[in-house]
Amino acid sequence: MIKLIATDVDGTLVKDASPDIYPEIIEMVKELRKRDIIVCIASGRQYSSIEKLFKEVKDDLIFIADNGAHVKCRGKDLNIVNMNPEYLDELIKELRTFEDCEMICEGPGITYIESENPEFINFIETQYKCDYKQVDDVLTEGSNIIKASIFKRPSIRSIGDEILIPEWKDRLKVTMAGEDWVDFMDKSVDKGNALKFIQKFYGISPDETMVFGDNNNDIGMLKCATESYAVETAPDVVKDVANHICPSWKEKGVYQVLAANFSE
Repeated sequence: MIKLIATDVDGTLVKDASPDIYPEIIEMVKELRKRDIIVCIASGRQYSSIEKLFKEVKDDLIFIADNGAHVKCRGKDLNIVNMNPEYLDELIKELRTFEDCEMICEGPGITYIESENPEFINFIETQYKCDYKQVDDVLTEGSNIIKASIFKRPSIRSIGDEILIPEWKDRLKVTMAGEDWVDFMDKSVDKGNALKFIQKFYGISPDETMVFGDNNNDIGMLKCATESYAVETAPDVVKDVANHICPSWKEKGVYQVLAANFSE
């Protein structure tokens, strides 16, 4: 019997950076809560972004934000993990050197942006709907930094896989988050660790847990559930961890699985 369901957002539920969620998922959350099933939204996004995405049912959800660095429910912070200031200083100075890339840092519920690029700022504001603050220097004006990220379109995967992940993987948790982002957090941060925290709190086992994901930053979470699903567009390294494959966000694959199992 499933007692806990957790799903990633970008690339799993919806297209990367989508500002909206489709209504069937909102109605499914309501149905799951009627059955006393706990629902977690686990994302690399900032808390305020995913809260707005699910504003109609926000009090029915546990939010695992910033890849697990920030866990929040009904306005209460359950867990926050800050980055090591020494690593952060070195990292930010390096990220600034990459051409044609954008960089952000995040505190709990706030995004700090050094960029003056209006297109990028509009992207953060309208697509992710983040609460943000423009600063001259995130290292001096930002506080309680829990995540740093670098962004490039159409893809930053080569920079991530070939340069940043090998360089930083022994000091920070560093992962691809979609095709456009590389995320950096404290070494202890992982969606899987955040989900384990919730499982332990409620006394829920992996056999009672269902998880959906699509990218490297979902692997830890997928390992926490017997009923683990990777969407069909996920990289092979993610599919290899999951026990099931479901259709992509284009076919509303997560909803298909939930409807097959929990609709009356």
